[in-house]
Amino acid sequence: MTNISSPTSGDTAADPLAAATSWMNAQQTVAIATVTRTWGSAPRPAGSQMAVRADGAFTGSVSGGCVEGSVIGEAQAALADGKVRNLKFGISNEDAWAVGLACGGTVEINVAPILLPLQRETLLELERARDAGRAVVLATDLATGESRNVFPNGDGADALTIAARVQARRDESGSVEADGKGWFLTVFNPPLDLAIIGAVHIAQPLARIATLADYAVRVIDPRTSFATSERFPGVKLSHAWPDEALAAAPLTSRSAIVALTHDPKLDDPALAAALKSPVFYIGALGSRSTHAKRLERLKAQGFTDAELARIHGPIGLNIGARSPAEIAIAILGEMTATLRKD
Repeated sequence: MTNISSPTSGDTAADPLAAATSWMNAQQTVAIATVTRTWGSAPRPAGSQMAVRADGAFTGSVSGGCVEGSVIGEAQAALADGKVRNLKFGISNEDAWAVGLACGGTVEINVAPILLPLQRETLLELERARDAGRAVVLATDLATGESRNVFPNGDGADALTIAARVQARRDESGSVEADGKGWFLTVFNPPLDLAIIGAVHIAQPLARIATLADYAVRVIDPRTSFATSERFPGVKLSHAWPDEALAAAPLTSRSAIVALTHDPKLDDPALAAALKSPVFYIGALGSRSTHAKRLERLKAQGFTDAELARIHGPIGLNIGARSPAEIAIAILGEMTATLRKD
């Protein structure tokens, strides 16, 4: 798992930074432990975090249970003397087996006490950004513990912002060199968003598997007999026309949109809205001839060939998919390939 975005629902048991800010608001001191590098089958990826209070209470995980006890002790010591720790642990095969891995590995962990007002404000600002759905990268100087928030979608052109932009695009936390310092960049991206146009048969398995892939899924279809909670349990439904629904909840660079209705009255306005947005993926169901006619209609609206090339059609990876579930897998595979390409 490389996406280090955390839930913003306030579930502090699953969200170390939310817990840290809650504890700081209660005038308690906190240290943040962050996995900065791994080798082998380390139980937790780079960017995983744990918040530790001075009394030893903690939330989050940096090793799945293998070295948490040692990290808590080091965090308490860091809170006592105010000094950053950069720790390295070798996890034995026996310990790894206990947390469900076939073999062990090595992990490096940065432990930073959050004691100064500026450090506390940095974490509070980060929480506010996450609550607002903004992408933010926490940059930590591994030598000093200095940290700052970098906003990858801003206009900054300095080395640290450029590096943060690259890591955010990859959905991957990691170490970088910038401004003569070694930084660890912890990426906090907002959730991925999938807008499905058309509550058709293919949309049902696609909504399910996209949810499993951590997308916030919404199905848009003005036909109330199609978009029902019985057919799409637990999925956000909209009975507005696609252009109205997308205007009310705009698409972002973390969005994908899939048009499945075959009906130009529904698909075309959605595709036009998508082409005017920074979405990372646009897909439309239909044969090559259907897609060619679709492109002609959109070209008549003023879209250029370069803009229309953003639409994946026929939709999905060419895996010979036939059933609705197989087509849904092909679509999600193509979405993933588009999202993750450098």
